Amino acid sequence: MPGKAPDAASLYEAAMNHMARYAATEAGLARVLSRKIDRWGQRQATEQSENADDLPCLIRRAKAEIPGVLAKLRELGVLNDDAFAASRAKRLTRAGKSHRATRAHLAARGIMAPNLSDDPQRELAAACAYLRRRRAGPFGDSSADKALAAMARGGFSQATARRALALTADEAEALIKSLNDPLP
Repeated sequence: MPGKAPDAASLYEAAMNHMARYAATEAGLARVLSRKIDRWGQRQATEQSENADDLPCLIRRAKAEIPGVLAKLRELGVLNDDAFAASRAKRLTRAGKSHRATRAHLAARGIMAPNLSDDPQRELAAACAYLRRRRAGPFGDSSADKALAAMARGGFSQATARRALALTADEAEALIKSLNDPLP
């Protein structure tokens, strides 16, 4: 075949290039590498080479290399789902995402059981950040019912939403600033 089939070395290089630009989970990086192999297979199939019968076997063999590449990256510390989850959770909380929304976001990226702190004070601070972004509650004059509905859709509990709506603007700002403090 004109193009050499992806092997462990080329997949490792592709993974390192991807990780240099993007934070990724193991599941996400495995999808990236699998798509790379699939694109290679499509290019080979369109070239109508004489060895087209070997193509599915070559693709399976290349995809079998992915777990080894991921293990090597994990061993080197380049690929760490726990660090990814902690970093992404902190960013999402600062952006005003609820604990539930954060868990859903991480699950979509292949992290099913993240080790996240379940601090009600941080959840309240995230709710305040959400209200500030929406210009509601202490940061605006929209109706409390609309704000409660929006917060429920955002994954906040009713108790947390009501507590956030009852705060003054100064109290809410102080809570939002506390999000920059390191996690316990």
